[in-house]
Amino acid sequence: MSNETPRIAVEILDTTLRDGAQGEGITFSVQDKLAVVLALDKLGVTWIEAGNPGSNPKDMEFFRLAADLRLENARLCAFGSTRKKGIRAGADPQVLSLLEANTEAVVIFGKSWDLHVTEILRVSLEENLAMIAETVAFLKEQGRLVLYDAEHFFDGRLANEAYALATVKAALEAGADRIVLCDTNGGSFPDTIAEGVTAVRALVPAAGGNTAAIPEAGAPYSILGIHAHNDADMASANTVAAVKAGCRHVQGTLLGFGERCGNTSLAVVIPSMELKLGLPCLPEGRLEHISELSWKVAEIANIAVPDNMPYIGAHAFSHKAGMHADGILKISRSFEHVAPALVGNDRHFLMSEMGGRSAIAERAKKIDPSITKDHPVTATLAAKLKNMEAEGWQFEGADASFELLVRRELGRYQPFFRIEAYRVVSEHPTGETIACSHAWAKVWVDGQYEIAAAEGDGPVNALDGALRRALQHFYPELEQVRLSDYKVRVIDGNAATAAKVRVLIESTDGRSRWSTVGVSEDIIDASRAALVDSIEYKLIGDIERRFKAYL
Repeated sequence: MSNETPRIAVEILDTTLRDGAQGEGITFSVQDKLAVVLALDKLGVTWIEAGNPGSNPKDMEFFRLAADLRLENARLCAFGSTRKKGIRAGADPQVLSLLEANTEAVVIFGKSWDLHVTEILRVSLEENLAMIAETVAFLKEQGRLVLYDAEHFFDGRLANEAYALATVKAALEAGADRIVLCDTNGGSFPDTIAEGVTAVRALVPAAGGNTAAIPEAGAPYSILGIHAHNDADMASANTVAAVKAGCRHVQGTLLGFGERCGNTSLAVVIPSMELKLGLPCLPEGRLEHISELSWKVAEIANIAVPDNMPYIGAHAFSHKAGMHADGILKISRSFEHVAPALVGNDRHFLMSEMGGRSAIAERAKKIDPSITKDHPVTATLAAKLKNMEAEGWQFEGADASFELLVRRELGRYQPFFRIEAYRVVSEHPTGETIACSHAWAKVWVDGQYEIAAAEGDGPVNALDGALRRALQHFYPELEQVRLSDYKVRVIDGNAATAAKVRVLIESTDGRSRWSTVGVSEDIIDASRAALVDSIEYKLIGDIERRFKAYL
């Protein structure tokens, strides 16, 4: 593991595996957690809050296995609460479990809001202060670096400022290495956050023990941190406000998921701090990997990255209006606040009747660099695009299908296979038997035929399985491809069951993602068209990558 470098101005603690795991629908196996740790370490975060060993055996098993990981940048933290009332810290099983996790650092949370002390914990205000101080002191005696989370600090300060500050002072004087101010209910606004941070900064230099005063903004590290929730859609703004007020430790989850409405999204605030505030959070050269690694963590968590997520989302640098596309091509900063490559994302010109020839030409240049907006093929593509959209096709969310359309128009498309016939049958038995679908497909490839069958959860899943199984005989690389998203849109509802449908399919091979579209009055036929485009696009991409590698 590398040492902290002077480049880091704001240290990052990722709590995807602890607070993020509390989000609805999020479940990590032990192997999932290990994979997330490796991704976060590659990104270069300083701390990974990896779980609560006192809450479940799975987390303790994770910490046992994680001890063998060779991390280059990140350090693991175990998370838990202060000691319980009426018991010594050294005799509290939950506190002792933090030591058993064998991490260099531990994160302890305690109550800052007097309401929680008297009504939730049901202890005296004095006992709560003792619980904080004694737990921090005990863990320091055991050689641990202690990060203290002041839970509900901002609500507590509004209710009883003197007591909220007293809880922070108790942790400081006991030797806490970090004080993290938590907007636990997620309802604060940036001005409240900034005022709270400022109040604590005034307190820190007077603290005893081994605690140093907070360095000025821009210094390598600070003792003060921020942990914001997103219940008022303010988590990112509140985090930035806290950093501007003096915090140099930021907590959040990479993709923002967590309890209730989630946490600060680190994939958003890290680029903002690095690119907008000039405060590096990651080792040199890591920011450009944030999109790739965020998508990887999303894959492990089995969630979709929101298309409109700033910086890393599929739509973050997408341009549809012709005026915007023209402006981008002339001066990129005219419609982009940062260059997409800085965060590992790509610019997309959405193909529609609104896009204009400049956008079409820019996309076509990826296939033929000689194409300009005045090229004849650009005019042909623009006309074809308008006609197809009138029939229900939509390419703005199907980049791969549009690229194949361009290749066909340029005469640079040779089909890899042909479907001779296919059949799909769905069964819906009564009783407890689960409904399923069966499909078979006959394909022709270079003078040879192959027939394969598959069973699936639905007709499209079955057809996808049968088609790829038949083609894997000729193209083994298709074994890595799977559908990651499937959407159906009825184009003309007035036609009732005879209406056309548009099917959008997102596919992945574990390395990249691409989207294709199909349109038909028959939902299976529309799905077939999108599936064929998906496979063709994958095969073309593989051939071109191999050719470039050969050169």
